Amino acid sequence: MTNDLTDNLFSLIKSLSPSEKRQFSLYVGRIGVNTDSKFLNLFKVLSKQKKYDEEFVLKNTNISKQQLSNIKAHLYKQILISLRLNPAHQSIPIQIREQLDFAIILYRKGLYKQSLKLLDKTKTTALAYEEKNLAYEILELEKIIESQYITRSIENRAETLIKQTEELTRLSEISSRLSNLSLQLYGIFLKMGYARTEEEAEAIQHYFETNLPEYRFSDLGFKEKLWLYQAHLWYSFITQNFLNAFKYSSKWIDLFNENEHLIPVHPVFYLKGNHYLLESLFYLNHTATFEKVLHRFEDTLKNPKIPDDDNIASLSFLYLYENKLNLKFMKGEFHGGETLVEKIDQKIKRFKGKIDEHHIMVFYYKIASLYFGSGNNKKCIEYLRKIIHNKSLEMREDLMCFSRILSLVAHYEAGMDYHLERLIKTTYKFLIKMNDLHEVQKEMIKFLRNLPDVSPLDIKDEFKKLHATLKQYEDHPFERRAFLYLDIISWLESKIDNRPVSDVIKDKVNEYAR
Repeated sequence: MTNDLTDNLFSLIKSLSPSEKRQFSLYVGRIGVNTDSKFLNLFKVLSKQKKYDEEFVLKNTNISKQQLSNIKAHLYKQILISLRLNPAHQSIPIQIREQLDFAIILYRKGLYKQSLKLLDKTKTTALAYEEKNLAYEILELEKIIESQYITRSIENRAETLIKQTEELTRLSEISSRLSNLSLQLYGIFLKMGYARTEEEAEAIQHYFETNLPEYRFSDLGFKEKLWLYQAHLWYSFITQNFLNAFKYSSKWIDLFNENEHLIPVHPVFYLKGNHYLLESLFYLNHTATFEKVLHRFEDTLKNPKIPDDDNIASLSFLYLYENKLNLKFMKGEFHGGETLVEKIDQKIKRFKGKIDEHHIMVFYYKIASLYFGSGNNKKCIEYLRKIIHNKSLEMREDLMCFSRILSLVAHYEAGMDYHLERLIKTTYKFLIKMNDLHEVQKEMIKFLRNLPDVSPLDIKDEFKKLHATLKQYEDHPFERRAFLYLDIISWLESKIDNRPVSDVIKDKVNEYAR
């Protein structure tokens, strides 16, 4: 518990901007007696430390070891209060909550009319900004006050409050079920990726249809529609219906464009919607549209409506740079990506602790694929090892599986085939363990296993045979998922025609654009 408190306090202090630190000092200094307080001295000492050192803290403050835990807890609370008072953190939900707190104070003072007037005004704001949970809390307090303070219009007032409560309760139930469904589907996608078999696809379809609540679309508000589109989006991604993913991510963005005043209130959802729109275009291979949407998204990030905070900064990096990598794959521009990779590595270090392990590994896989496309197979293997040797990664089993497949191909391309047989065996065992040994993977492993026995004169024929075998799976509803991670068809065509894989992909992009 003590270690958790220390880590949380230290990371909170390190997250403060210079202006936030100044505000905290001013906030504490508003009461003269605080200027030499123990918790302020602790704040000053911790602010200067790069790594928490308890001995240094005890030596440089007048805090005893027995007092330290309580003072840490007090300091943590005071910093949060100071941040809450910061105008930069005064979001609409916080402002509504503050007004509700004021109304409660007025009620307890017996100033019922003032409290009711403030609650009615705050409820209007809450409903306008789709903060239905807060609106429900306000209604419950209004009912309590109305039951104690008799107004002239108590009969009509009671009916109005009951009707509003029932409507919010009904919408809250739909919203809760839709958000649960969306979260469950997202969890399934993080765990396994795309549906691997017809049985898995049918199970997902059954789960989706069973848990989708009944609703009348015209009754849904912003939040309900948002959860509905998210649920459909995740269902579409898992079942590889990328056209539907495009449809629902577009609806997601349109929803925000129709309610622009909610962009600053829910900026994270707005950014996510843009990201998934780009991701669906990536899988549909609509390069020209993707590039336009990406440029528009980059401009969106400069919009003053988007709050400027650490959370938004880390998400902006995540979505912008992941899609910059995707654009390079779509256009076959694998060379000259070192500058982009360097920026990504720097930003991963900068946002360490704010980006989860899963997304970092997705970056590493895409960087490895970029190096593979440029022919720098040793760098490709270096980034794949970061995924393969990550023992804490328990999500995206498909990402772990295809990292091993790509690693095998990169080892072959790099001429590092002296332990290829051992790598093939471990990969084979891993795929069986993950229940991910499908036809494309089987054919790839069989091909790589037989390569040492193939004469250099016959190698091109072997590439042609594998190409013909895998080509039949390109449009298979479940086998095609392999090509979402590794464009093995283009790689084989590059080997057959003795051309760089980037040139093969560029030709396909140009042909598709015609």
